[in-house]
Amino acid sequence: MTAAATLAELAESAVRDLARYSVADLVRWIDQATRLRGCAEPVRLTGESLTVDTRTGEVLHAYTTASEPHGHLLVRCGNRRASRCPSCAEVYRADTYHLLKAGLLGGSKGVPETVRTHPRVLATFTAPSFGPVHRGPDKTGRSPVCHPRRRGPACFERHAAGDPRIGQPLDPDTYDYVGHVLWNANAGDLWRRFTIYLRRHLAAAAGLTQAEFARQVKVSYAKVAEYQARGVVHFHAVIRLDGRGEGDAIVPPPSWATVDLLTRAITTAAAAVHLEAPDLGQPTRRLCWGEQLDIRPIDTGDLDDGELTETKVAGYIAKYAVKAAEAAGTVDRRLNRADLRRLGELGVTEHAARLIRTAWELGNPAAYPELANLRLRQWAHMLGFRGHFSTKSRAYSTTLGALRQARVDYCRTLRAQGSHDPETTLVLAHWRFAGQGFTPGESALAALIGRNAPRDP
Repeated sequence: MTAAATLAELAESAVRDLARYSVADLVRWIDQATRLRGCAEPVRLTGESLTVDTRTGEVLHAYTTASEPHGHLLVRCGNRRASRCPSCAEVYRADTYHLLKAGLLGGSKGVPETVRTHPRVLATFTAPSFGPVHRGPDKTGRSPVCHPRRRGPACFERHAAGDPRIGQPLDPDTYDYVGHVLWNANAGDLWRRFTIYLRRHLAAAAGLTQAEFARQVKVSYAKVAEYQARGVVHFHAVIRLDGRGEGDAIVPPPSWATVDLLTRAITTAAAAVHLEAPDLGQPTRRLCWGEQLDIRPIDTGDLDDGELTETKVAGYIAKYAVKAAEAAGTVDRRLNRADLRRLGELGVTEHAARLIRTAWELGNPAAYPELANLRLRQWAHMLGFRGHFSTKSRAYSTTLGALRQARVDYCRTLRAQGSHDPETTLVLAHWRFAGQGFTPGESALAALIGRNAPRDP
């Protein structure tokens, strides 16, 4: 089908889906679609709201979705996945960027400027090998020979970026799919244990008891998960050492708390963390971090001189917050039993399909009751991983919830200008979920509107 034919078909679908609206209703629908600012899968709500003057009890404003042309209020979906909704994912990425940046630069969002002088590093934690896979270009962009081995599977090609074979096993029959799925499923717990071990190793490296260390230094961090091409997660984390001031305020740490001390403690703590997986006949029983642990100091400075600066780190990590397992050849939604028979039709790679089927099989509570708590069938589309994609310690910086609330408050202030005083009004609302998404015709028109809509808060 040509592009012109596709465009004509979409236009016909849009006219058909919107033909039931009057001119006034269509104008109102376009207004709602414009306010969505490009959201691809809006949530449909039914209900009503009242704005009441708390001093007099007077109803200042009343709204009901019954007056809408389709009987629904459309609100942004807020999905963080770029594959599902690029517009909402961009907001999530920007929020994550500002959260990370605030913890690096300070001077805003409750974080003092002194954090720029604190020891902090960017650490990347990877998974161990579950079998040889095709390799792509390295960090310098150079493409080495993939696997020139004399024993075992080999590949003498140089894979360019974008080669679909990158990350795929050289020998799927000997690849440890069970160990791979179990590692993904326990990656969140490995990180939790690492944060505990890190404090212990920092105290030991400083020659202090754990209690003495905790009274002087606080470990703050923010991390984001990313899927490698082979379908296993790894973590990028900003880790910072703070001192403890009055009222748990963030102050510079003692002089002995250095970047070198932090780097050594991260290295030894990561090597010490492990979990024992149930023996299901798989080669990988000991779940631990991989040997490729990358720790890089974060330099202070606004100029990009080739070093790892604050803004560069924040941007580097934030871009991974809107990606999920679909980057590894799987899908971005949960699967059912019927989907397992048509994974190829869904665009799933053979490697990811075997991981999904492995997770589904291990998720059978009758056959593997010891794995029931991992809920592997529920997270089979994520190749077993069920952790949060972005997490932070309490003291690192602000929260995503606070950033969203600030945006909501700002929009409410704009709408309230020239009308009523927000300090003396109360909004009473009752909403019900009525569905999600557009019809095909609405989607085509909304996409056109979204491309030209202003990107206000």
